[in-house]
Amino acid sequence: MRNAGLGSWPHRRARMAPKREALTYNGISTTYGELADRTTRLARALAELGVHRGDRVAYLGPNHPSFAETMFAAHLLGAIFVPLNFRLTPAEVDYQLADSGARVLIHAPSHRTTHEHAISLDSFEELVGRGSAEPLDVPVGIDDPALILYTSGTTGRPKGAVLTHANLLWNTFNLMVGVDIAADEVALVAAPLFHVAALTQTLLPTFVKGGHSVLTPRWDVDECVSLIERHGVTWLFGVSTMYADLAASPRWPGADLSSLRVLLCGGAAIPDAVIHTYQDRGLVFCQGYGLTETAPGASFLEAADSVRKAGTAGPPVFLGDLRLAETGEIEVQGPNVTPGYWNDPVATAAAFTPDGWFRTGDIGRLDDDGFLHVVDRLKDMYISGGENVYPAEVENAIADHPDVAEVAVVGVPDDRWGEVGRAFVRPRDGAAVDPAGLREFLLPRLAKYKIPVHVEVVAELPRTGSGKVLKSALRRLPVVSSGRPDTG
Repeated sequence: MRNAGLGSWPHRRARMAPKREALTYNGISTTYGELADRTTRLARALAELGVHRGDRVAYLGPNHPSFAETMFAAHLLGAIFVPLNFRLTPAEVDYQLADSGARVLIHAPSHRTTHEHAISLDSFEELVGRGSAEPLDVPVGIDDPALILYTSGTTGRPKGAVLTHANLLWNTFNLMVGVDIAADEVALVAAPLFHVAALTQTLLPTFVKGGHSVLTPRWDVDECVSLIERHGVTWLFGVSTMYADLAASPRWPGADLSSLRVLLCGGAAIPDAVIHTYQDRGLVFCQGYGLTETAPGASFLEAADSVRKAGTAGPPVFLGDLRLAETGEIEVQGPNVTPGYWNDPVATAAAFTPDGWFRTGDIGRLDDDGFLHVVDRLKDMYISGGENVYPAEVENAIADHPDVAEVAVVGVPDDRWGEVGRAFVRPRDGAAVDPAGLREFLLPRLAKYKIPVHVEVVAELPRTGSGKVLKSALRRLPVVSSGRPDTG
């Protein structure tokens, strides 16, 4: 095959085990042979719509087999796949579609769009059926771009992190070194696939080994327990909130989790109490550290050390390195690291040190064994329910309110979501700001998880000697609750 990228994976798997189950969704399974056929037909149909090598194909919707089929079909053509966060507002989605220059958008019926070449999943089967089954073999190099994944920008605009086929391949290899993935693996994919971890830490490694991935459109504790028991799920990836929800579920004491071999966690620090809850049931709980830009694995805590080193993010991945700058900032280097940001040479240059190490913006320390402890963030970003939130973006949206003169947003601890937003708002002279009304104002402008849970009206904001807002002082202030709206 001339295609050295992910587009060839369904065909490579199909020639080895065509009748083995690849994906299951809502009780319906697709074999590797069927997936290879559908991927080819979809690629042919996309080509008829004008998709060629280097073009971008976007996807918007919850987890579904069509996500994987669209991704592999795009890669079969040498196109770049752009998975979009379905929790974003239409305005946020439109920006990312325009920035990526997506030629085609495949979307769930629940997500309306004005994109010129938008195809609803209602007509997805018709689209697949239009394509020929004649084999495709477009030349694709492993260093060609494979994905554009948007990360919230510190300047208020998200940046498109580019991951190459090589980045994804090496990350898969690193994960397979850290976890003893078997050919009979059954992965539960309940975290959203538009996030790099669910895709590259669960679906792709399972696919490479010829395992079986069970997809669910959302994290629902009862449904996921049932799927674990019904399919004999052997491993899954989740964020802190997901694992806390499962441990707090009434089904937890009686759930049959005996098939689970390993649980992966990432996205944010997880409380030690939650880790021990799983370990007390004899479950292997492994954490890691990474970012979208590192595909994402930068460090990983293997099963053998999961108890002794619980709470750490482990040593660097097998093919990768990390170091600490003088400031304590974690810097990463390896074949899994992004070459840069889509159409943004300035951000790309700023993201790397002069000698080529990626600046993570996170502060860490290494213990005597070389295991990473993530301590804090140089950036103001906080993580709410596994979602990255950048205060600058939220502040820009709040500043659009006609009664707001000034605003500062910080992340504060939250028992359920890990962290939530806390906004300090100074009204314009003679104006008043109602916290509930401000949240209503933000609903069409920001995804719900970005909308601050706590909104406090203040007369002034603390400042440094140079006039910058002193956010460290704001973080130290005791939280005065102004209600807890749903951040989901």
